[in-house]
Amino acid sequence: MIDPKIEAASQAALSAFSHYNGFDASQLVTRFNDVFGSDEDFLSKVDLLDAVFDDYPQMEALREVFFDLLMINFFSADVKKLEEDYLETKEWEEIEEDTLDRGTELLNLLLYLNECADEDIEPGLEDYLKEFLLVDEDEFQDEYRIYEPVIENQILIESPVEEIARVANSLPEDSEIKEIFYPMICFFQNPEPSEEVKNTIAKYAVEKDFDMAVFSILESFI
Repeated sequence: MIDPKIEAASQAALSAFSHYNGFDASQLVTRFNDVFGSDEDFLSKVDLLDAVFDDYPQMEALREVFFDLLMINFFSADVKKLEEDYLETKEWEEIEEDTLDRGTELLNLLLYLNECADEDIEPGLEDYLKEFLLVDEDEFQDEYRIYEPVIENQILIESPVEEIARVANSLPEDSEIKEIFYPMICFFQNPEPSEEVKNTIAKYAVEKDFDMAVFSILESFI
């Protein structure tokens, strides 16, 4: 099964990547839809997903982002075919362990946006940090560590995008939030941007093809 929101998000990402990269990623829409909509088990679908990226190394930058989409699709669509408590089973625990090094922090952000949609809440950076990630709680200090650059730079929500780009570029290479920092902050600043605003975001993007693909995914979740 494929969740309509995931289908739209993947198409938006491929379109944006094509526009800013030059490689026609839109030709892969059907193939990715086949992966997301496959009746295979989750790990088999991961293998199918990786096979697409292995065949098209021009798309490598989006491999882990599409893993995040695959995971969201599993939570939104595939799990409906399984027993009610599947996510609490030993089998799922082992899958989580096997894929521990996969994906990005985009996964948490997309889960948050889905929750906002379900509860009719306007997405906001402070709400994401404090109410969803619970970064102020002692037992969630891993999240605090990962998101510390975001917590310390929340003022960027009120700043020009070139300043967001400057801070994004200054983050250490081993920062777990570095790769999605720019599109995430730009999204929270303008979750429903005009074309003019999107062009400005693209102008100052750290990696135009990747950043605009991620931004397009986030935009499609609103």
